[in-house]
Parts: sequence; C-alpha cells; structure tokens
Amino acid sequence: MPRKKNINCMFCGRSVADGAQLVPAPGGDTAVCIDCVEAIHNMLDGNEADARAVGKPMEGSLAEVPKPSEIKDFLDRYVIGQDEAKRYLAVSVYNHYKRLLQPDTDDDVDIEKSNIILVGPTGTGKTLLAKTIARLLDVPFTIVDATVLTQAGYVGEDIESLLTRLLQAADYDVDRAQRGIVFIDEIDKIGRKGDNPSITRDVSGEGVQQGLLKLLEGSVVLVPPQGGRKHPEQKMIAVDTKNILFICGGAFEGIEQKVAHRLNSRVVGFNTDNKVRRIKPEDFIKYVAPQDLKSYGLIPEIIGRLPVITHLESLDRDALLRVLTEPRNAITRQYEKLFAMDGVKLQFAPDCLDYIVDKAVEFRLGARGLRSIVETIMVDAMFEVPSLGVKEYTVTREYARKRVEAAHLEAASL
Repeated sequence: MPRKKNINCMFCGRSVADGAQLVPAPGGDTAVCIDCVEAIHNMLDGNEADARAVGKPMEGSLAEVPKPSEIKDFLDRYVIGQDEAKRYLAVSVYNHYKRLLQPDTDDDVDIEKSNIILVGPTGTGKTLLAKTIARLLDVPFTIVDATVLTQAGYVGEDIESLLTRLLQAADYDVDRAQRGIVFIDEIDKIGRKGDNPSITRDVSGEGVQQGLLKLLEGSVVLVPPQGGRKHPEQKMIAVDTKNILFICGGAFEGIEQKVAHRLNSRVVGFNTDNKVRRIKPEDFIKYVAPQDLKSYGLIPEIIGRLPVITHLESLDRDALLRVLTEPRNAITRQYEKLFAMDGVKLQFAPDCLDYIVDKAVEFRLGARGLRSIVETIMVDAMFEVPSLGVKEYTVTREYARKRVEAAHLEAASL
C-alpha cells in the first residue's frame, strides 16, 4: 500500500491524505483507490446484466405447447364453471407461448402481448384459476398481492418486488424470468380514491398504478434480487418485461352499480330499452367494460395496457354443490384424506352437503365460504374421532346444523 502523499487516484484524484486507500499500478507511479475499484466492478456487473436482459429465444416447438382446449380441460378438473374466463385464459396463455416461439423473420410483424384483467365477486375462483394454470405451465409463474404495494418512500413493498418474486420462481435465471407470467391479485385495491388525481399523497392508489405502467408495457427494470428496502446495498438485476404476461384479478366490489348506471344512461322518458330492462341485477357483471373500470378508479393508461377484460360469474347453488364435491381437490375430498390417514372412512350425508351449500349462499362468501363452514362443522369430529378407534364416520345434517349454531355463524354474518 503506497504511503506517498503525492500519488493520487487516477480516477477521482484523491490521495492518502484525503483518507483514500490506494492500490498501486505495477510501475508504482499511478494508483487507483478502493472506492473507484468497486465502482468499476459494479459498472461491469451492470453491463453484464444488461447484456443478459436481452434474452434468448425460447427453445422447443409449438407442437409441444398445450393447445387452448387442452388448457381449458385441465382447468375444468379443478375449477367449476367460469367457462368464458377459462377460454380467455387458455387463449392468452397459448398466445404467450407463441410469442416466445415466434421465429425471426423479415416481415416486420411482431406479436405483442395482451395482458388480462379478471373481474368477479369474491369466492368465484380468480386466484384458484391462477394457481391451477401454474401447475400446467413450463414457464415461471408467480402470484403477488397488489394491496402491499406502495409508492417509493412509503412503508410497504416497491413495485419492482413483483419481478423479485418472478426471479425467485425462476431460480434467479433472468432468461426464464423474462418469459414468465405474473398474476397480480386484488388489483381493484389500488384504485384511485376520488376524482382528483394525486400522486403526492396517494400511498397505494394512483401512484402505484403509475409505477405499474412501465412493467405492463415492457421495459428494462432494475430489480433488487432480495427486495429493495431491507438490502439497499445489493446489486441490481436488469429484467426486460417485454415478454412477461401479466394477469390481473380483482373483486371490484360495487362495480355492478356502475355498469347498471352506464346501461341505463340511454333510457330517457318513455323510450325504455326492453333489452336493458330484462337484465337481472346479478348479470350486470357480464357487461363490464373499460369505462366501468375507469369510473371505479383505474387510470386510463393502465386500462389500455390490460386490453383483455373478462368476468367471473357469481356461483349459484348448483355450482357451489359441485365445488364441494367434484374437483380433484374438493373440500370434502381433503377431509376424507385427512381422516383416511387415521384409518377412518369419512362420509358426508347428501342432506348435509345441501345444508352446507345453503349456508354458503346465505353468507354470500362464494366458494371461499364453503371451507369456513366445513371447518366449523368438522373441528370437533377431527378432535374426537382419532381417539375413538372407529373405522367409519358419517357427518349428518343434524350434526352439521348443531355445530353451525354452536359456533354462532348466523350472528357473525349479520
């Protein structure tokens, strides 16, 4: 380590007298300080990351990619109903693969991605669709919650954390992550509150939407691999979002009123449109349009980057009964497996299943409410049966009714 005070860093000009630690050159006449060496190292790493961010074409052939009908058939095994949403998802995922496999030609036609937004009440299967389709895909897939996102400077997660999760799903393989799919849940929770646009005081509203624009459109984003707030000293990874498909989902509670207002806005005096009058209140969600999302609080720029809008219908009584028994991971099958591990054959009486569905309809929680009701009914049985030594156990309607009444679920739902 040189001690001559007349030797300065050849980059920043600092000397030992200035507190710099100098690394001498082989000749001894010049030197570089430790800080400049580290800066050069970081710059070279950044250039290498930028080179990796360009990405490589996806290997394989289109014949190996599941067709849209095959994707929908797979979704049918786990999700009841919602045929229209399944068709939209199947086509979008298939086109995503085709975008990744498109050959380099001279026709100047570049297939652009079509991000999707799913609109539907709680408990209709938005998140379940995303989780189910992730099982089938050969690309990295991650599900993130928009409610934790905030603008930079506020307590919460930065918007780039979406890509951090995708990098983790791809085992930090940047090329694979740049071909992945991100499902952003609860997108309605970042809607703008009120008509006055503001990005200075809006913690989790329009400011987050503004930050999402560059991710949805496609740009090179510097992503902290371990999250940006707790590890500010980490090296950033450059990720190109051009080929990342974004699927957004949200309940949009109360959007039916906005749809109804828009459909009835053309009704003046006695010239009543019979087609509008025949629409049932529960069917208004089928007519959701971009202007309804705008009136709910999404900014026009983000709606334009989510060109495919589809809906999920509320589950009626028959659909809830099918959800309870038919899917491969149906709730009743899960409890049958739990009891089978103790050597007990569990059965649900048909009238017990009807009672559970009736309560789910009454509580208006959709398919998600089925689990809470079944859990309330089964907790005592799961506590007692393993110690009874029985080989079979049947859950009756009367037993279910007593357990629900004892748990005071009716009072809790008021």
